[in-house]
Amino acid sequence: MEHDLDHVGRIMAQWHRERPDLDVSPQGVIGRLHRLAETLADELAAVYAQFGLGAGEFDVLATLRRSGAPYELAPGALAASTMVTSGAVTKRVDRCVEQGWVTRRPSEHDARGRVVALTPSGLELIDRAFDAHMANEHRLLSGLSDLERTRLAALLELLGRRLDDLTRADG
Repeated sequence: MEHDLDHVGRIMAQWHRERPDLDVSPQGVIGRLHRLAETLADELAAVYAQFGLGAGEFDVLATLRRSGAPYELAPGALAASTMVTSGAVTKRVDRCVEQGWVTRRPSEHDARGRVVALTPSGLELIDRAFDAHMANEHRLLSGLSDLERTRLAALLELLGRRLDDLTRADG
């Protein structure tokens, strides 16, 4: 029986055997999501690397690209869209500036503000990288039917919203 289980299932069976007094069922979700996140991060990073990008640089370029023409944002807006700290955004942007993928200039509307913008080479790069990224994501989900993907996306969205509510209530 245990040999038919996946890795997380085997761990859960071991805990059930050793601690039958505990409900370890959350591991079925949390453990699997954790393992999937690690696997997906590796699979995504492999495609980014084909374009000379790390996950952080890809995130900056993709965020600027999806913001629409003229493909520029203030660092604060970039941080909010990428869900990382402003310090992390600064490091990512610095790497992109060094590669010539983005520029950083003073804001026309705020003398103290800055604007980060895609360069033509950054735009061309992110368009090629995003095409490959989407092909990779389709490949990674190819084992699921359209209905399964839709249901999984809805459940993950629900879990995310509930966790947001829970952490706001706790914080």
